[in-house]
Amino acid sequence: MMLPKGTIVAVADGEKLNLFRNAGDEAGLKLAPLEHAHADDAHASGSRQTSSGNPDPSQASEDGFSAGIVGFLNKEALEGRIDGLVIIAAPRALGEMRKHYHKALSAKLLAEIAKDLTGHAVGDVEAAIHGA
Repeated sequence: MMLPKGTIVAVADGEKLNLFRNAGDEAGLKLAPLEHAHADDAHASGSRQTSSGNPDPSQASEDGFSAGIVGFLNKEALEGRIDGLVIIAAPRALGEMRKHYHKALSAKLLAEIAKDLTGHAVGDVEAAIHGA
């Protein structure tokens, strides 16, 4: 997959978010780390209630964090700070994230990759994008 220069790549699981920007061009992907606000601040992950459908408190916390990530990304998209976006997330987290996409974020979404790459080297993330 070729990504335009400036595309944002969000790598997430239920506990961590890493953001990158493609500093290269479409022919030469080069991800540079981005500093960002903690996604947990954008959505109160601890306020999620457990239920019979989601009885595990730690899973509810991870789901809340995933929703918080999307809240942060929605805000960035609505404020024009995202032109293109790729989301790479653990399959369970990606499923939860999809529930919260705003129409503006969906319009900027270039790809989703269901893979847990948080904590991996940037080269692994770039390889996953090339393989998609």
